[in-house]
Amino acid sequence: MAKSKLAAARRWVVVGVFMVFVPAAAGCSSAAVTASPSMATTATAASSQPVGAASPTAAPTAAPTPTPVPTPTAKPTYGPPNTFVPTGSMTVGRDSHTATLLADGRVLVVGGEGAGAAASAELYDPATGTFAKTGSPSVGRDVQSATLLADGRVLVAGGMGSGGNELASAELYDPASGKFTATGSMIQARVFHTATLLADGRVLITGGRGSGSGTNSSGLATAELYNPSTGKFTAVAQMTRGRMFHTATLLSDGRVLLAGGNGDKTAELFDTATQTFHATGSMASVTGSHVAARLADGKVLVAGDGLAGGITYPKADLYDPATGQFHPTGPMLNSCNCSGPVGSPSSALPLPDGRVLVPDARAAGSDMASSAELYDPVAGVFSQAGDMSRYRFGMSMTLLNDGRVLFAGNEGVVRMMASPTLSPAAAAANEADRASAELYIP
Repeated sequence: MAKSKLAAARRWVVVGVFMVFVPAAAGCSSAAVTASPSMATTATAASSQPVGAASPTAAPTAAPTPTPVPTPTAKPTYGPPNTFVPTGSMTVGRDSHTATLLADGRVLVVGGEGAGAAASAELYDPATGTFAKTGSPSVGRDVQSATLLADGRVLVAGGMGSGGNELASAELYDPASGKFTATGSMIQARVFHTATLLADGRVLITGGRGSGSGTNSSGLATAELYNPSTGKFTAVAQMTRGRMFHTATLLSDGRVLLAGGNGDKTAELFDTATQTFHATGSMASVTGSHVAARLADGKVLVAGDGLAGGITYPKADLYDPATGQFHPTGPMLNSCNCSGPVGSPSSALPLPDGRVLVPDARAAGSDMASSAELYDPVAGVFSQAGDMSRYRFGMSMTLLNDGRVLFAGNEGVVRMMASPTLSPAAAAANEADRASAELYIP
């Protein structure tokens, strides 16, 4: 009986990796006893075992397997920062084309001036640094607009046809099939217009030069919306004035800022809710051709040329949507080269770090890009960003997913000279120059 009472009084407690037997003291409850690992290491056999019982041998404990430390993925090194490096050439020489970043990271290049360029398209693969042909558009065009839609297709609209006529037609490129298909035509044929993807997936088309508007006019005041769901364009209220060679920038609140055009300093806003335009503050110092880009804080950088005393100077302004006013910043170090495809946001590119890349004409005068500048929105200043491998005019600029910027195309000697006479060797070199491309490394 005494032995059974003694057994009933025994209690086992798990301590760390040991099971420690503790006799129950008189008057103590039978609740479990909690001990720390240090208690387990100092417990003696006399206090934890019945008299005469052998001390239990602890089972060997396997050493814990160390958690492997993940090896950080090294960021690819493409070259020294702030430099231009070569990449593969396009399949044909072209300028005044469009270059659109696709959802899969490739770049779609469409149309442009050049032998066989207007009715052709190709794809640039950043992984291989090469261009390859893709399906051809149904109509040859240059200085058109190209807009990446929410579903991954690209809307190509308007531009100038092979006969020098303004086009109203539009088509869609499907990256999955690599083919172009027709979609509804614009209400107004136009070139030098803008095309802006809105937050609701529609595309706003504004201004430009239309049939009969004349090359020296102030441009069209008409605007229209493309609906990808219906494949149709519909008219909206007119702008406050005609514009071409202007810029259109989507603001953080969904409105669109339209600025300048043909030396005009005025600006206006498109309200997506009412589908109407109304005036906003005018540019402070920029009066000539310019480029525009939205900054991370919602303000808009407008960089270009301004006149003072009959002399052109590099200038820059910032637009604040909260106040509706422009104020000077910068200015640029050199004249802005605003020769990217008109109606495309590809002539001023916000980089992932918040700075903005703008091409300039530091070594080539006011007509051709030879280098680029970086705008720092924190300091409000521009700095030099390196020299290109050659002078470029009518090139495209496309920000890649890895932060590099693709520059492609050039007008070349044949396009710049009224009646060029080139030897076969010189003609081949000129075509290679027009098809060339390079990458800017931030």
